[in-house]
Amino acid sequence: MGLIVLDPTDERQPVERQPVPRPARLTGVVALLDIIKPRGDVFLDRLAELLPQRRPGVQIVRFRKPTFTKPAPEPLLQQIAERAGAVIEALAD
Repeated sequence: MGLIVLDPTDERQPVERQPVPRPARLTGVVALLDIIKPRGDVFLDRLAELLPQRRPGVQIVRFRKPTFTKPAPEPLLQQIAERAGAVIEALAD
């Protein structure tokens, strides 16, 4: 029997998304997005400490989703897009 993968998102017509190419280097403003999963903030706190040390010139801005149970609201996505050239999202438990 083959592997069965279930999609818990209940998208009746799944949206196909192509990944955005990763930047060759992290420079400029980098957004750290906390999706409010437990201990995600610990991971992002550490990144916020290490990134500027290892990538001088990188500026960190922080964002939080209102809940991890739903996609980020459009206004938050717009705000991130306006302020940052790259996003690192924390997924943790």
